[in-house]
Amino acid sequence: MTRTLVQHHTNAGPPPAVASDTSVRARDWAEIQERMLVPLHEAVYERLEVRAGTRLLGLGCGSGLALLMASARGARVTGVDSDDELLALARTRLAADAELPGRASGPGGAPSGAVLPTSRMSEAALPGGVPYDVITALRPIGCVAGDAKGLGPALDAAIPLAGRGTPVVLTGWGPPERCATAGVLRVAGRLADRLRKGGWRPAYRDDLEEVAARAGLKPDGSGRVSCPFGYADTESAVRGLLSTGVFDGAVRATDRRQVEKEIAEALHPYVRKDGTVWMPNVFRYLIART
Repeated sequence: MTRTLVQHHTNAGPPPAVASDTSVRARDWAEIQERMLVPLHEAVYERLEVRAGTRLLGLGCGSGLALLMASARGARVTGVDSDDELLALARTRLAADAELPGRASGPGGAPSGAVLPTSRMSEAALPGGVPYDVITALRPIGCVAGDAKGLGPALDAAIPLAGRGTPVVLTGWGPPERCATAGVLRVAGRLADRLRKGGWRPAYRDDLEEVAARAGLKPDGSGRVSCPFGYADTESAVRGLLSTGVFDGAVRATDRRQVEKEIAEALHPYVRKDGTVWMPNVFRYLIART
């Protein structure tokens, strides 16, 4: 159950207006929003029979929850991400997990969750050229204009690390009519359009297939998973949704307070009598082969 995290840089970075609170946003993602995707992660791992001995490479691993879930199944996981703040949280999580009783140690007696601080995808290669059994991209696409652009280069670099016929899992938002959160995300599109800053767009049916085709992958099955977004209160919901990055363009086009206010207003239909927020959603995954 060896765990490794690798930093992967892209040319694009967060704009100054959004980057000022990156630490807070990363923490909100890890503590509030990331867990909303647990049913999606579980469904993918169950479908692919991720278990002891599986060598898994997670692209866009974020703060590491999906890696922890695979590691708990006995998989040997490697995570790659371009976000410094999220990667730091993932490192801490995996190091703590490695110290639990019964967990294996890495080279030199270091915790097996120890991180390799590198910006080269080549550092994700397993010793001896052993190929990965599974590649995952579990951060859903199909919500912000251009949100799949960074996935292409990551796949191009990752695919050579896998053997022929290896499953590659891509994930995305389901149809807007099946996602209650789509109504809230439209706030991002409306505000961002004032300066044409790339806000929300509805998920398209073939988003995942197009990404797979560009990467030279062959589709081999798909599925849909219910992932309701549930929050303790409206404040937590606003913080969690802002942490997704969907509203970055809206913040640049207006200001954070305005965006927070309009998100809160859009959440009103989903606030229950006890003050909690509940929004049913459906996400989609595509299994493609190298």
